[in-house]
Amino acid sequence: QVQLVESGGGLVQAGGSLRLSCAASGLTFRNYGMGWFRQAPGKEREFVAGITWSGSITYYTDSVEGRFTISRDNVKNTVYLQMNSLKPEDTAVYYCAADPDPVRVSRSPNGIDYWGQGTQVTVSS
Repeated sequence: QVQLVESGGGLVQAGGSLRLSCAASGLTFRNYGMGWFRQAPGKEREFVAGITWSGSITYYTDSVEGRFTISRDNVKNTVYLQMNSLKPEDTAVYYCAADPDPVRVSRSPNGIDYWGQGTQVTVSS
C-alpha cells in the first residue's frame, strides 16, 4: 500500500520560510518522479515543483522560481520543498505527488499515480 505523508505546513508571515516534507512508503521511491502541487480555496489544483528520479533535474512553475527549491533523499524516501520569501498568494493546501514519469508529475495533476493527503500553508500579510 503506497502512502505519501506530508508535513511541515503551518502559518507564517509574508517573507518567511517553511520546509515541507513528504515521506513515501510502499513504493520503490528511486523509480518515481516526485512533485508538489497546491490548491487554494475556489481554485484548481496547480503544479508547483517537480523532480526527476535521481534529483538531477527540477521543474518549477514561474511564480515560485527562485523562491522555492525541491529536493529529494532517496535513502530516506523523502521529498522536500523549501519555500522562502513566502507571499500571501502562496496560501494553499500543498500536496505531494508520485508518478513513474517525472514529466507527468511536473505538469498537470491529471493522471498522476499517487497523492498525499495535503498540508495547509497559510501566509499572512
